[in-house]
Amino acid sequence: MNNLQMEARPRDRAATRGRLLAAARSLFAEHGYEHVTVRMIAAAADANIALVGRYFGSKAGLFGEVLAGEPTISRVLDGDPEGLPRRLAEHTARRMHTDPENPILRCLERSAGHPEIQDLVHGRVRTALVDPLATFLGGPDAQARARLAVAVILGGGALRRHLGPEEPTPADVERLTAVFEVCLAVR
Repeated sequence: MNNLQMEARPRDRAATRGRLLAAARSLFAEHGYEHVTVRMIAAAADANIALVGRYFGSKAGLFGEVLAGEPTISRVLDGDPEGLPRRLAEHTARRMHTDPENPILRCLERSAGHPEIQDLVHGRVRTALVDPLATFLGGPDAQARARLAVAVILGGGALRRHLGPEEPTPADVERLTAVFEVCLAVR
């Protein structure tokens, strides 16, 4: 973009911020966190590179904003409490069989260990998975029960990454349901 184009376009903080978020989401999903630069994001958003720092603080801050806009476990929590172990089992079985539909989840799986975003990823696991599940469960040791269930869910994704996707059988869902019943039980 040349100087005349920059001057001709009116300043719109919200629109620019939105373009930066959209560009970052797309680039992170395609390349992973570590392979995306702030320069790439700014260029894709047709924005000045300094605006990433102004609006988000850093590339990691921008990644955190992208994560904050992603889905949580709330869809699985919709329904009666008695059916939760089965819904969690079906969700985990789907994760073992297919790549995440969400490109940012694929990015997270590839980039979660990157030191710049480890705290963001830990926070997102807590706010998107553990805390909503613990709130839904309530009662004694809700956080501990939720962490154990989330460990099983995330383990399904890790298994798929290491061994490849496998079609879950009805018996797999039954076994996972039994595992979740134990994980979620009040002791």
